[in-house]
Amino acid sequence: MLALSIEAWKFVRLFQRALAKLEPSEQTRFVGQIRFFQRRVDTLLDARGIRLESLEGQLFEPGLAATPLNADEFSNSGQRLVVAQMIEPVVMGPTGVIRTGTFLLGAL
Repeated sequence: MLALSIEAWKFVRLFQRALAKLEPSEQTRFVGQIRFFQRRVDTLLDARGIRLESLEGQLFEPGLAATPLNADEFSNSGQRLVVAQMIEPVVMGPTGVIRTGTFLLGAL
């Protein structure tokens, strides 16, 4: 179930990017459907004390519960880094991190 929930999370993100390319008048019905789908997945996870977390927009610091895929691009940089895009969410359970996520870094 957890693997399927993570794939659903990825699908929702992809679907949202596709929706952004539609005319606003065409988006309404699809937005409602994807929100309903996401609520169903969240409800199933919540019943087991699990939630999927996104770190997008947070400042990067060592110790985040996720791994940057492109850290080597910024290894010699003194720039402030931010979680630019989550690739896979962090999976949190009742006692803490169940599975770490993955993300892409960006510079501020």
